[in-house]
Amino acid sequence: MKKEQQYVSKTTFTSQSGKKGKFDTEEKTINTNRMKKLFVTLLCVFTLLQSCTNDLDTEPLVELSLEELLAQDPEAVSGILSRLYASFALSGPNGPSSSDISDNAGESPFLRGVINLQDFTADAMKNRWGDDGLDQLTTTANWDENNKFFRYLYNRIYYTIPQANNLLSVLGSVDVANKEQVIAEVKFLRALAYYYLIDCFGKGVLATEDNIGASAPLPEASRSELFLFVEEELLAIEASISQDNSYGRANKAAVQMLLAKLYINAEVYIAEAKYSEALTYIQKVIDGGGYTLATDFERNFSGDNQSSPEIIFPLIADAVTSQSFGNTTYIVNGNLNTATIPIGEFGATDGWAGHRSTKAWYGLFGDLETATDDRAALFWTEGHNFEMTDYKEWTDGYPSIKFRNSGFSETLPETPFSSTDFPLFRLADAYLMYAECALRGATGADMGQALAHLNAVRQRSKASTITMADFDLDFVIDERARELNLEGHRRSDLIRFGMFSGGSYIWPWKGNTQQGTSIPETYNLFPIPLQALEANPNLKQNPGY
Repeated sequence: MKKEQQYVSKTTFTSQSGKKGKFDTEEKTINTNRMKKLFVTLLCVFTLLQSCTNDLDTEPLVELSLEELLAQDPEAVSGILSRLYASFALSGPNGPSSSDISDNAGESPFLRGVINLQDFTADAMKNRWGDDGLDQLTTTANWDENNKFFRYLYNRIYYTIPQANNLLSVLGSVDVANKEQVIAEVKFLRALAYYYLIDCFGKGVLATEDNIGASAPLPEASRSELFLFVEEELLAIEASISQDNSYGRANKAAVQMLLAKLYINAEVYIAEAKYSEALTYIQKVIDGGGYTLATDFERNFSGDNQSSPEIIFPLIADAVTSQSFGNTTYIVNGNLNTATIPIGEFGATDGWAGHRSTKAWYGLFGDLETATDDRAALFWTEGHNFEMTDYKEWTDGYPSIKFRNSGFSETLPETPFSSTDFPLFRLADAYLMYAECALRGATGADMGQALAHLNAVRQRSKASTITMADFDLDFVIDERARELNLEGHRRSDLIRFGMFSGGSYIWPWKGNTQQGTSIPETYNLFPIPLQALEANPNLKQNPGY
């Protein structure tokens, strides 16, 4: 069952629901009109408006506080939780042109922000559109507090967090089924939003259910303070969150993966190595999560990837009922163009001619024509140049066809929006994290097992195995690129390996030159957006901006 819980049911929040026809028949069906009203009401609650007009139907809407709403109908919590999950994948309540925040609905969704800031600022992917601000990301140059793409992700983070806070503030005083489980999921989603704040911006304000309604601007919270908060939250909910939540909902393995991500980057975040702690939680995922590597790499990135046994936590997409310009539609369509690619082969009807990979990615496979690695075949080379002489020229560089809207094991129709879920966490990443932690001296690591995990990832794609003589951190960072590029990890990986800023590692168009050049250490964090600084005088800009 693909979408059975993340967006509640096929009649809940029509534009946020799961894939049509993929739901468990025993799952509770919630009346469409009531849930539409509920969603509009929630928008009022979360933005603290005094009144609200229902744009979805003509029946008058009587506004309720969130507490009153749940007191009258405890079952409504399912819809509210669904909407919280959706905040990571969709732009707003009324389809792809609506937005929860005042930013552009197409450009600002959470996942699109992660791809822009994690992949296009790094070595592997470039965008050619020349949008105001996007050039600065793709060339890793001229960053400042006015760039709208920094603002988009920052605003999405601080949209999701207050939603979670409001729900948590009410759950303690109402009687709902599986309350402890619901609270654990809400806290996970809030921690996930804070994780991106820690990783990308390094600081912010610590908003929780305890300071809702504070009259004065909240004080600035340091990276260390935010790290400690997220760590404590995740450790506290690990025991209570379900191991067996349905596909699309956070479970114990998702919590453990987020903890491992936090710990593996701790030396960057708080100047304290926590590779042993990272290994502990990676081991839990590997041993107790029940996940296995998909037998075919492409299965993880196709329109029916709900069938993959490898995906731990996805952000759900659907071409009909959860349309967005910011989920995997951005990745699939952005890498396609009818001028050079038969886009129907990849399940699409639209090609946006925006993204191409660089030789920093496909060069890691050697000669693409003779490489046996299945992943080497996931670049479109026909009609394109190996060298990216001009990042704004569509035919310079190879588009990535790793993500596609076509089915892997079933035939799917060609559609303008993508139905491919985004695998935010998957088992191959856990295997490579284990290998890295072992090489970094994590307590309890087994070097033989670490090598076996890395080779399992390579063997799945028919790449040759390596021996202990070749097993080092340089190989691991390259293997992470071969396996995980375009999945929202690359910038963080390069920073952790000391390869992002400075001039020790150069890639095409780094620092806005074709061959690449050194960039300042300042760029290991993004600037705090000007809008946020103006709204809260307690916030101070990151050094160097």
